Amino acid sequence: MNSILDDFKLAFKTGNVLNQIIIVNVVIFLAFAVINVFFTFAGQGATFDAIGNYLMLPSNLSTLLTQPWTLITYGFFHKGFFHILFNMLYMYWFGRIISEYLGQNKLLGLYVWGVIGGGLLYLLAYNVMPYFENQVMGSYLLGASGGVVAIVVGAATFQPNFAINLIFLGPVKLKYIAAVTVFISFIQSTGSNAGGEIAHLGGALVGYLSIKQLQRGSDWSKPIVSIITWVKSLFKPQPKIKVSYKKAKTTSGRSSSKAKAKAEAKSKSSQDEIDAILDKISEKGYDALSKEEKQKLFNASKD
Repeated sequence: MNSILDDFKLAFKTGNVLNQIIIVNVVIFLAFAVINVFFTFAGQGATFDAIGNYLMLPSNLSTLLTQPWTLITYGFFHKGFFHILFNMLYMYWFGRIISEYLGQNKLLGLYVWGVIGGGLLYLLAYNVMPYFENQVMGSYLLGASGGVVAIVVGAATFQPNFAINLIFLGPVKLKYIAAVTVFISFIQSTGSNAGGEIAHLGGALVGYLSIKQLQRGSDWSKPIVSIITWVKSLFKPQPKIKVSYKKAKTTSGRSSSKAKAKAEAKSKSSQDEIDAILDKISEKGYDALSKEEKQKLFNASKD
């Protein structure tokens, strides 16, 4: 048992963001599945459902005010094997494209903003549209679909002509996969899973806007990465060894100013090159980039 646990810890620590998101979702699913069995055998199924409600996003705004964290936690909570299976498969297939071309931070930003965007559109629809008037008191949203669809549409927005081999269909371009996904969610937004389909549409909108803003030089993933980095730092043990240093002698003020100016000029030049590459992608597509431009974009995505 210890060996299995050690293997899991190692896979999580050494894995990339894509693997970590999948692992977190799967672990939460398995933990609650096991807990559900014990509660059900004990005749406490209703108690288990009540506990789950504290992780799912309620459409009722009064309830939401008492548990605001659910705007995030619902995106990591699943019920049903096929529910999490298809979400994680989509996450893996399309997340690899985002990771390869844009980097891990962009993937994390797309997922989290997709979850938030999907949840917000769900809340808006259920509290504004008359169709949901009789459902708003008892409706809850759960699942990673909003974040996953944000990644699907984000990948299609960035690489519309990238083809994926689908069973029975062969190679299909991302733009068509994304379009079908959005269309199906739209026509099913009045069905039995209306809340989930509306969350898909919210995630799709976030995925599209996020990539378009990235191509214009605005990176929406930065605040998400900054917050998560800060949270991780709270759990890191602080070194007990006192570190001291001796300030090295510096050259004259003029030399220091020149070095600083050179560094700033180099940084500005690199940013100008990235902006030019993003503009080229926006106008002609990713395939129009040269090998050197693709490498520069990849290196910049890791910063």
